[in-house]
Amino acid sequence: MKKIIVIIFIAFAGLLTFSSCSKSWLDEKPMSAYSPTTLSDSLGFEASATGLYNSLAAYLCWSNNQGWLCVWQVGTDIAYSGQPEGIETPYYNYTLLNSTDGASNRVWTWCYQTINNCNVIIANVESPSLKGMTEASKKAIDGEARFFRAYCYNQLVQCFGKVPLVTKPITTPKTDFTRASVDSINALLVEDLSFGATNLPDIEAVKSNSKGKLYGRANKYQAMQLLAETYLRMNKNDLAEQQAQAIINSGQFSLTSKRYGINTGRAGDYYSDMFQYGNERRVQGNKEALWVLEQENPSSVAGGNVDNAQQRRVWVAAYYAISGMKICDSLGGRGLARLRLNNWFLYGLYPSGDMRNSQFNIHRTLIYNDPAFPATYGKPVPLNNADTIFRTCPYSTKWGFYDPKDDFGYATLKDFILMRLGETYLLLAEAQIKQGKTTDAANSINALRTRAQAPQVSAADMTMDFLLDERARELVGEENRRLTLTRTGTLVDRALKYNAVANPATYSIKGLTTTNLLMPIPQSQIDLNKDAKLEQNPGYN
Repeated sequence: MKKIIVIIFIAFAGLLTFSSCSKSWLDEKPMSAYSPTTLSDSLGFEASATGLYNSLAAYLCWSNNQGWLCVWQVGTDIAYSGQPEGIETPYYNYTLLNSTDGASNRVWTWCYQTINNCNVIIANVESPSLKGMTEASKKAIDGEARFFRAYCYNQLVQCFGKVPLVTKPITTPKTDFTRASVDSINALLVEDLSFGATNLPDIEAVKSNSKGKLYGRANKYQAMQLLAETYLRMNKNDLAEQQAQAIINSGQFSLTSKRYGINTGRAGDYYSDMFQYGNERRVQGNKEALWVLEQENPSSVAGGNVDNAQQRRVWVAAYYAISGMKICDSLGGRGLARLRLNNWFLYGLYPSGDMRNSQFNIHRTLIYNDPAFPATYGKPVPLNNADTIFRTCPYSTKWGFYDPKDDFGYATLKDFILMRLGETYLLLAEAQIKQGKTTDAANSINALRTRAQAPQVSAADMTMDFLLDERARELVGEENRRLTLTRTGTLVDRALKYNAVANPATYSIKGLTTTNLLMPIPQSQIDLNKDAKLEQNPGYN
């Protein structure tokens, strides 16, 4: 592939994944043989559409840069770095954030790679020459590809603002890209997601195979949820309210309010049940989830997982490093605490009695559990100085996972809950707050608080700050916190208010300004775009 290509435009759609080695993405090779010539029947389209999910899994799992997941949490209002790996450092020490940033480059290249794959699928499924497929089947595939294209452009526009708008497959080198307006990007998002909301199947009408319904595939409610978020960013709050309300009123989903699944015989609560391995999918009893990216253990299912997901290493404390502690499933397996929830989150956010702050959801106390150390066995682990940063720090249990075949804890093989009804209520409340419907917003928030057995709130409480607090309570460990705060324009104010100082001070926020509401355009893209000017975002070099 020629190195003059600015964005990774692959002429072959289908199963394309990131290599975990250090090679430039410009040298990447397609990992499948699906090309436009194979997109002539349902099997070809199915294979290519499935490849989009595989590619997304690769994007969310990057073992060579374990700090990738921290980019979206540290330096916001909820967390600071615990054991930094490197790529996340410019996202709390913003003085180091520049156009050579690795995280920005990953977002840009993966999104445009996936967009081109989507464009190949869309162009072929919409071709008048395509025969042998029903119109409904064509539109379902089209909707799936359009949903993923919108997912990528939503990431791009939130991270970079104006970006090149590409809606046709690119099969030859192109070096004259220009940045399109945010309005034009938003228009494509609305078009694609509206198409998906109309033509993707209802969640109970998704395709099936020999094992049952393929709930992991795209459904119309995913498109509606992303459309609601898009409308909020566009300040079309009445339309956002309509989308969120339609999901809630569909009757297809319900807030989890009683215990279910594999651990009901153990101590716990119904909120924590949702995030247990074996409970996350709709077929496993989770009726709250709109979209679950399903993963399998590759030791038993070939190709079941891409790369080695690092979510547990990021979120779970490194308690294994304490003498007298053994790695175990009840503590979530072996973590590294690459991020540490801050004191505002841990001690100032949750009201008394809120289930989301229970011991089953935020793990706070460690008990020595290794009988090989009888002097300490069964006693509380004391909180000593630096140990509270990453060894004994409290942590969310949402990514706890233990595989007895992998005691070292290299990979997290849990499913990814990417959308659920809890967030739908929060999007609805946000739309209502922005329209001044504070009583309605309080009712929406109270639906979550009733489920969490937390104190009820009133219309007087309904502000954007409160809404963002409630998102942290409900969605910690799930939402991309940085994108939430940049979408709402609150990153600087909230990060400096709640998370400016870390312990040790090395990890404190430095240099954060409104410049950082956008990420830098990768310099490599600017340099290679030799036939047109691809402007850098203001404030970066």
